[in-house]
Amino acid sequence: MEIKDVPQEGNATLGGGRKAMYAKNTDGAMVIVSSRGWEVEEIVTQQAVDILKQQASEALIRAKTGHASPLEYWMYQKRMDLMILAQSTGLWRWQVSRHLQPIHFAKLSEKLLDRYADALGLSIAELKSLPQ
Repeated sequence: MEIKDVPQEGNATLGGGRKAMYAKNTDGAMVIVSSRGWEVEEIVTQQAVDILKQQASEALIRAKTGHASPLEYWMYQKRMDLMILAQSTGLWRWQVSRHLQPIHFAKLSEKLLDRYADALGLSIAELKSLPQ
């Protein structure tokens, strides 16, 4: 893509901000160019956000009924999935998956709870609780 082709349509999901993109300058060298985004990117991003909101809503119901741990709700609420949460905590995916089950979440050590809380930007007390 050349500099003149970098999208500048605007993307509401960027909140008025800009992002860096690579493009070729007139000499053919790759340079970083500021972009306001484009409509297609906004649509796809919004669809992904809507899916995560739906997953958070469903996880909240499961957690309130005892079929999931609060960790599952907070994972989706903070716009993460199993892979991202595992990478953020340095745990294996299968470990995080296991901790989404209430029986295993209840047995977590303070050290593990702190790792999850830190990755999610929560306190341990918030991590263990659910919104009303």
